[in-house]
Formats: sequence, structure tokens, C-alpha cells
Amino acid sequence: MTGRVLVCSGGRYESQANTQIRESIMDGWADCFGEGNVTAVHISAAASSIRFLKPTIVFAIGSYLPESTYFGEVCREAKKIGAVTVFWATEDPYEQDANYRVADDFDVIFSCDRWGHNFYQRERVFHLPLAASPKLHYGEIEEHSEKTIDVLFCGVAFTNRKDIVRNLLPALRDLNIKIVGPGWGELGIGFSDARIEKSQLVELYRRSKLVLNLGRSLSFENKRFVIAPSTPGPRTFEAALAGAFQVFHEDTHEIRRYYSADEIPVFSNRVDFERLVATYLDNNELRVKMARKAQARTQAEHLYRHRIEYALRVLKDEGLIA
Repeated sequence: MTGRVLVCSGGRYESQANTQIRESIMDGWADCFGEGNVTAVHISAAASSIRFLKPTIVFAIGSYLPESTYFGEVCREAKKIGAVTVFWATEDPYEQDANYRVADDFDVIFSCDRWGHNFYQRERVFHLPLAASPKLHYGEIEEHSEKTIDVLFCGVAFTNRKDIVRNLLPALRDLNIKIVGPGWGELGIGFSDARIEKSQLVELYRRSKLVLNLGRSLSFENKRFVIAPSTPGPRTFEAALAGAFQVFHEDTHEIRRYYSADEIPVFSNRVDFERLVATYLDNNELRVKMARKAQARTQAEHLYRHRIEYALRVLKDEGLIA
């Protein structure tokens, strides 16, 4: 694939998570176009960068919610030079009420949420889930490494996550747990408000027998349709690539579009979770076998390179690139 790509993002309130996702997406573009043909800029410098670099594709990512993040000027400059404009909404469906801010500017919109992508009320909107980056997330699976943590969860204590964990407390009581992230400390021993860096997280995965995967439910602008998130978040793919054995809290079975039951098992209540603990906690061989399968699946299907390749196929099918 030839051409030059300009990736822009970085609104005033961009989260650290989105910063890391941007870096991962850059890796995906570099795999397809070569590092020398991919440039990342802050949204505030995007219009002038388009005039100077004359990219083939302008690829905006992240949040469209902050009023300070204005993509109209970026798209106008891109159209002057005939560049294709693409937006990948990585915060769907939590901001859907504000999608009017990008709906009319871009040639194509990709949404990270399967259900949420139906609510844009325009043509050329496609589902594109997030993924994992080998550079940032890959970890060797060591069959005989010491596992000192029975159950691990890292992430912000959103209300829905607290409800799930409180329901699991009787099953967690006799286990060595590590539940880490802002808002968890109040629950007592085994819980902490600490923030974990990505490099630390991969090491924690290596030391953990079971890694809880709990989706978030935090809507900033999602009052009109109250869209429930459907697609697994990026942590699912990142943890799988890192070699974690995940147990996934699920009530829609959307996870099965990405991983099979012998790669990532699911639970929806405490009884299910207790069954998973009984089956896997002391069966290292089975956990390793399933973690290897999930990691292999991620390497074959769920890297950012795969997402960019799909996006390029869409652009080609839509007649936007040759």
C-alpha cells in the first residue's frame, strides 16, 4: 500500500487510555504503510500539517465530545487536496448524543461499538473494534511461572463494576485477590486505589491465575438512546495478547464474535464465577492451554494491523481509494 497517512487526535481532555490507543493505532498504520509514511499530530496542528504534508488519508481518532476538539477545519483542508477523511470513534457508545459534531464532516466513520454504530443517521458508518499492539502488549506465556495472585482486576471502579464485584465477594473471600484502580480502596483488604502503568499490568498478568474482565458503563453524552455497550473493550485484546487467562463478565455473548469458549470463558453471576474458579484456579495446565489459544487468536485476528487492513478494504470498496 502506498501513500501518506496523517493521524490526528488529542482533544483537551484526552484520557491516558486514548493516548495509548493512538500509539497502538499508529503501529497498525506503520505496519501497512511503513513508518516513514505515517505521521501523528495533535488536532490543533492538523490543518497546517495537511497543507504541508499533503497526506492521502487523514485519519482522526478518539473522542468527539470536547467542544475544544474541532474537526471541521481539518476536513476542509483535507478536501482541498483531495485527501480521504476518516474518523474512528474510540469512545462509543458513551458519547453518542454528540456524534453530530463529526457526522457530516468525514467521508467514512468507524465506530468501536457494534450496536452504537447504528445510531449515526448517515451513510458510510462501519463497525471497527479496538485491538492490541504487539509492541505494547505482547507477553511470553511461561507455563511454570509462579502465580501469586488468584484473581486480578485492574481498572476504574465504575458503578457497574462495583456491583459485579460486590456480588462476587463471597466467592472471593478465601482467595488471594488484587483489585486495583481508582475507587476500589474502600472495599478493604485486597482492594487498592492505585493506578497501574501498562508495563506493570503485563507483569501482573504473568503473576495471576484468573484475570477478571469487567466492561465499563460510564456515559458522558448517551441520554437520548441510552445505548448499552456491546463490543468488548481494548483491554480484552490487550490482555489476551499479554498471555493472561481471562474470565469475562458477559450478558450478551458478544465476546463469542472474537474468542471461543475454549479461549476465554464467561460468567454472568456468582454461581457461574464459582464454577469457573473451581474449574480453573488449580488447573495450571488448562489455563495455560487456553491462554495460548487466546493469544494465538489475537495475533491472527485482533491486532491493530488487522483493523487498519479492514479499514482500507472499506475505503477501497467505497471507491475512496484505488
